[in-house]
Amino acid sequence: MRTRRSWVVRAAFLGMLLLMMATAAFAASPLDEPGTKMIACPDCGEVGVVLSEDCQAVPCETCGGAGYVPSPSNFYNTGMALLPPIIAIALALLTKEVYSSLFIGILVGGLLYSNFDFEGTINHVFSGGIVASLSDGYNVGILIFLVILGVMVCLMNKAGGSAAFGRWAQKNIKSRAGAQLASVVLGCLIFIDDYFNCLTVGSVMRPITDKHKVSRVKLAYLIDATAAPICIIAPISSWAAAVAAFAEDGQGLTLFIRAIPYNFYALLTIVMMVGMVLLHVEFGPMARYEKNAIEKGDLFSGPNPYAMLDEEVEETRGTVLDLVLPIAVLVIACVIGMIYSGGFFAGADFVTAFSDSDASLGLMLGSAFGLLFAFLYYFIRRAMTFKEMMGCIPEGFKAMVPAILILTFAWTLKGMTDSLGAKYFVRDFVYANAQSMQMFLPVIVFVIGCGLAFATGTSWGTFGILIPIVQNVFSMDNPLAIICISACMAGAVCGDHCSPISDTTIMASAGAQCDHVNHVSTQLPYAIACAVISGITYIVAGFVQTPFIALPVGIILMLGFLFVMKSRQEG
Repeated sequence: MRTRRSWVVRAAFLGMLLLMMATAAFAASPLDEPGTKMIACPDCGEVGVVLSEDCQAVPCETCGGAGYVPSPSNFYNTGMALLPPIIAIALALLTKEVYSSLFIGILVGGLLYSNFDFEGTINHVFSGGIVASLSDGYNVGILIFLVILGVMVCLMNKAGGSAAFGRWAQKNIKSRAGAQLASVVLGCLIFIDDYFNCLTVGSVMRPITDKHKVSRVKLAYLIDATAAPICIIAPISSWAAAVAAFAEDGQGLTLFIRAIPYNFYALLTIVMMVGMVLLHVEFGPMARYEKNAIEKGDLFSGPNPYAMLDEEVEETRGTVLDLVLPIAVLVIACVIGMIYSGGFFAGADFVTAFSDSDASLGLMLGSAFGLLFAFLYYFIRRAMTFKEMMGCIPEGFKAMVPAILILTFAWTLKGMTDSLGAKYFVRDFVYANAQSMQMFLPVIVFVIGCGLAFATGTSWGTFGILIPIVQNVFSMDNPLAIICISACMAGAVCGDHCSPISDTTIMASAGAQCDHVNHVSTQLPYAIACAVISGITYIVAGFVQTPFIALPVGIILMLGFLFVMKSRQEG
C-alpha cells in the first residue's frame, strides 16, 4: 500500500511537470501585457528616470524611462508563481520526507523562472537560490544563532543541568497538565522573538514534559503556538518592529497596538491551548501520538532525529542553576543585543531601539555572549573538563543540521517564489477582488494572508505585501482599516503556523527535538480549527466593528468546539 501511494505521488508530480512544459509553449510573452509581467528597473525603480549630477532627468539606459524591465520568466506575476511551494508542501505531507520535497519545489521554481531551460534552471537553483540564501547576512546570523543554541543545549545536558531541572520539575510539577501549562506560560513570557522563544522553551521544557510522558509533537505544538502568536500581540518584540517598518507614515507601532484586540487567531490560539490542556482534549493525528506517549512511554512514535543529543549523565551531577543561569544570561544578552542593533547605546530610547532592531544581529551577538558565559561558568564550576566543553561544539552543530538544512531549503524556496513575482500576483488579486466587499474585507484579507504565508513560509513577507494595500484601500480613521491590518497579521501568523516551510515551524521542531513532518501533520488540524473560528469572528467584526462583541463571540465558539470534541473523544 505504501509503495503504491509512493508511485501515485511520483506519477502525479511527473504529470504536473508535463502539463507545465506544455503550458510554456503557449505562454504569452511578458511584453504582451506591459506592467503585468514586468519587474522594477534596478536603476530607476518606478519613477522612469534617473538624475544626473546636476539633478537633471536622464532616461534610464536599461528601461528607456519606462520604469520597468521585462522579467525573463513567462510565468512572472501569474498563479503559477505559487506552484513551487504548493508542490513542496503537498509532497512533504504525502511522503513524510521534507528534504526531497523542498528540493523538488525549488527545482520547479527554477524551471518556471528559466522557461524550462536546463542551464538557466541549474544556475537559478544554485546561484540565485541556495547560494544567495546562504550568503544573505540576515540568514547567516540566524544560522549562527541556531548553532550556538545547539552547543548550549549540549553543554547543559553534559553538565547535568537538564537532568537536575527534570528532577526538580518531577517534585514540583505533579501532572501532565501542569507540565503543558508550564510550557505555555514560559512561551508567553519569552515574547521577544519567535526564534529565541522556540529554542529556549524547548531546551527548558523537554526534561519536564518527557518526565510526564507528553509526546514531543505535542510539545512542538505548544512551542509553535506560543511563538509567533505571542510575538504578534506583544508590542515589544521583533514582530512589532517588523509591522512598524512595513506600515506607512511612521505610524506602525500605533497601528500595531490598536490592532491587538482584533488579532483573533493569536488570541484564540491561546484560548485553544489552555482549554485543550485543562479539558484533556486531543483530536486528529495528535491523539495517536499522545496515546502512545501515555500508554507506552513512546514520546516519538518513530525514530528520534535528535538522538545524538541524548546523553546519560550521572544522577548526582549538576544542579538546577546549571540550566537556569546560562539561559537567564542568554535572555538578557539577547535583549541587550537587540537594542544594541537598534541604536540604544547611540542615543535612541528603548522603544525606538527595539522598533529599529535587527533580530538576526541582536540574537547572534546575544547568543555569542551567552555561550561565552556558559563556558566560563561551567569551567569555574568544574562541571566538565575543557576538552568536554570543546567537544560540545561539533556535537551541538551536528544536532542542528536537520534544522539548518530545512531552513536553507525553505529560504531558497521563498527566493524562488519571489523571483516569480508571487507577491505581485497576490497584490493584484486583492486590488481586483476585495475592494467591493467592504464588510467582508477582514475575512478576505485573513484568508489571503493565510494562503500567502502558507505557500511562501514567511509571515513578515506577508505583512510587507498586505499592510500597505490595506492602508491604500482605507483611510486610517476608518474602523475597518484597523480590523483589516489585524487580519493581515493574524492571517500571516496562521499561514506561518500551518506551513511546513515556515522557519518558525522548523524552529519549533528543533526546539522540541522531534520529526519536522510529524510536527506539521499533528499541528495542522488544530491550526485549521482555530483558523475557521477566527474567520467566522472576522465576519462578525466586519459588521459590528468592535472587539468587545467580536472577540467574546470567537471565545464562545472556541470553547463550544472544544466541548464538542471532548464529548466525541469520550464517546
